[in-house]
Amino acid sequence: MEDKDKNTSECECCCLSKKTKERSTEEYQKLINRLNRIEGQIRGIKRMVENNAYCTDILIQSSAAGAALNSFNKELLANHIRTCVADDIRDGKDEVIDDLVNTLQKLMK
Repeated sequence: MEDKDKNTSECECCCLSKKTKERSTEEYQKLINRLNRIEGQIRGIKRMVENNAYCTDILIQSSAAGAALNSFNKELLANHIRTCVADDIRDGKDEVIDDLVNTLQKLMK
């Protein structure tokens, strides 16, 4: 992934939809910090498996990582609704509601 600007990044899913999102430095850093913590949790779980840790200990850490990822999703979704969705509705682009519903259905699987 190559960033065009420190605050604007494209992931594979964004490239597929051709949509991008400019984020404030604060929002960008907050999301990156959360992802770095989650990445650290995953590396820790991997080490636990490599070191033959007890199953329930791994499961508890895995559950904590899942909860951290859910928390990241909630924050990102809230920002998306406050900015992208609200702006599009104000601009008369009501199709954004269908996009939001579709996104929520995917998240709730």
